[in-house]
Amino acid sequence: MSKGPLVGVRIIEIASIGPGPFAAMMLADAGAEIIRVDRPQPSSWGGLDPRVDLLNRGRRSIALDLKAPGAYEVVLRLIEGADALIEGFRPGVAERLGIGPEICLKRNPRLVYGRMTGYGQDGPLANSAGHDIDYIALAGALYPIGRAGEVPVPPLNLVADFGGGGMLMAFGIATALLSVARTGEGQVVDAAMVDGVALLTTMLHGLLAGGMWREERGSNLLDTGAPFYEVYETKDGQFVAVGALEPQFYRELLSVVGLSEEELPPQEDADSWPRVKQILAEVFKTKSRDEWCSLSMDRDACIAPVLSPLEAPRHSHNQARGSYVEKDGLTQPAPAPRFSRTPSALGLPPPVPGEHTEEILLEAGYSHSEIEELISKGVASLPVVS
Repeated sequence: MSKGPLVGVRIIEIASIGPGPFAAMMLADAGAEIIRVDRPQPSSWGGLDPRVDLLNRGRRSIALDLKAPGAYEVVLRLIEGADALIEGFRPGVAERLGIGPEICLKRNPRLVYGRMTGYGQDGPLANSAGHDIDYIALAGALYPIGRAGEVPVPPLNLVADFGGGGMLMAFGIATALLSVARTGEGQVVDAAMVDGVALLTTMLHGLLAGGMWREERGSNLLDTGAPFYEVYETKDGQFVAVGALEPQFYRELLSVVGLSEEELPPQEDADSWPRVKQILAEVFKTKSRDEWCSLSMDRDACIAPVLSPLEAPRHSHNQARGSYVEKDGLTQPAPAPRFSRTPSALGLPPPVPGEHTEEILLEAGYSHSEIEELISKGVASLPVVS
């Protein structure tokens, strides 16, 4: 049984990769009922077994060939009883398939129609292909990430796909649903990753305007320029992350590592940062990662272990918080954020494409004979299990 603040909300998700599924996952974690419209064959990226594709957790799946004659009518039937739809096509594709926002909102005027793209629905690059690395490059977020004198470093695909993309879409869907509750009218949510990434750089633009950020990579407070906001290697070849920005935290850091303010230049003396960084680098190599973390426990030195994705679920704090859970034999991040009155909970495991085709069509009002006809014509498909 679903739990969470969005119980009672039904969303149709047109299968895609990356940000669209992440948005749907967040909404499903919060209690929404998600029906995922999959392609007839598994659509997971890189051949990943769909049963371990955690981005698809919490929903049921119907397999439809959207290019088959009449497939659009099945989707329109589904959206009649839905609150929202999420699609991740390039601009114009949904319209050509017969499931664009105009026809969907005509069928269901209260529908929130979410459009997830890289470059948006208009503009010179609207129809261009791209991925996370391209969007963060265009939005000015990739340039500052990296060390002085080195090339920019892509931060996995966390910033555009999930931060500026999926989360932005989930936020857009949720806020548009609030508007529907007040006005009774649906609308289109244009969630472009390049827009979302630009939004994430808001503080950086404020620092630039205030003369507190230099364009030179690796020379600022937050980009490894400062010795008190840096990653250091430890004696055992592991790493610790240091984020002692404020003066009181910097004093605690120096106390933990056995240094005094008197023997070092002032914290704000940027010209001395490279020398202080070298001193700290040598000190951190005298003990193991876990020894440093033990020494800084209960101290405001802002020292944390750099954990691998496999280590993180085993850390005592993450275990105490329940930040990771095991369900259906899979260790995975728990739903977030947390709600005091309507707590979220993991729902269904990731489905095999088409796993729920028949039951979803029956719920939509199709008879058994109509379902057989849709399957025989290749419009709908049953699951393919290897």
